[in-house]
Amino acid sequence: MPKHKFSVDMTCEGCSNAVSQVLNKLGGVEFDIDLPNKKVCINSEHSVDILLETLEKTGKAVSYLGPK
Repeated sequence: MPKHKFSVDMTCEGCSNAVSQVLNKLGGVEFDIDLPNKKVCINSEHSVDILLETLEKTGKAVSYLGPK
């Protein structure tokens, strides 16, 4: 499964919970959230565009950092 790394502007546990919620809803993903460094690593067959769109549903600033 391809691994992708994203930067997400998360400031608290509520932010990371929002990220978890949208990714779990999408399905077909395994992910790790690094709240102190504001990074999310995702293993998924979904395209980067789909993952970005999903993460943006949190209302946070999101950017793609590249493959992990």
